[in-house]
Amino acid sequence: MDLWFTEKHTDDVNFTIKVKKQLYSGKSYYQEIDVFDTYEFGRVLVLDGFIMLTEKDEYIYHEMVTAVPLAVNPDIKNVLVIGAGDGGTVRELTRYQSVENIDMVEIDEQVVQVCKEFLPQTACRFDDPRVHLFFEDGLKYVRRKQNEYDLIIVDSTDPFGPGEGLFTKEFYGNCFKALTDSGILINQHESTYYDSYVDMVKRTHKRIGASFPVTMVYQAHIPTYPSGHWLFGFASKNLHPVYDLKADRWNALGIKTRYYNTELHKGCFALPNYVLEILENS
Repeated sequence: MDLWFTEKHTDDVNFTIKVKKQLYSGKSYYQEIDVFDTYEFGRVLVLDGFIMLTEKDEYIYHEMVTAVPLAVNPDIKNVLVIGAGDGGTVRELTRYQSVENIDMVEIDEQVVQVCKEFLPQTACRFDDPRVHLFFEDGLKYVRRKQNEYDLIIVDSTDPFGPGEGLFTKEFYGNCFKALTDSGILINQHESTYYDSYVDMVKRTHKRIGASFPVTMVYQAHIPTYPSGHWLFGFASKNLHPVYDLKADRWNALGIKTRYYNTELHKGCFALPNYVLEILENS
């Protein structure tokens, strides 16, 4: 008998993957956690029925949330990561020798433990001495910080359930206060391809724009996320993601990537018209 995992993208669209074996199924205080081994995408992490990552395409997401800000400001030293229990964002950040400190705040310790056991491809750098794990609410954690971080990456689940508080106006205002004068905020911004996601994207963009003078959106192709067309937010106090790009300095680092490059960096901020119209009306 064939085994398939299906994620509901909209009321009318499902995304289905053929599964070799279910490796883990459990329930934490916060959410359902599943890990599948699949034929096409390798191991897949699923939270509350939604795909968080697959071994085959996780590098796209994790390179795009880390390389983009570090190519704009290669002097980033102190980083706060909120969410990211799978470890992929931390793995990418530890590749930069210039980064001196990574504080990671994840509300669900069980996600980290499961990923360490079943997804060693991503959860492989938690033992780096620069990484400090805090298992608490990211919303409460960032309230206590002021002028401390050069970069905040909000690598959260979708804006409901455990990740809901990380999409509020208050949260983005607290991120602004927690950042240094040259600080950058990166967040996953969902997608505008399906109508049911549009209001969510507009709300998020508007709320970030209420706190940050520079707010832009960039894109990547992530095959296993709804529609495959995924958006990220770039916000800062004064740095522009394209005009302030330090391409030569980033390229001189010699970091080998599979998706990101500095030419793509410039292009990923050039958005389709339908996305621009949605963002302009937010």
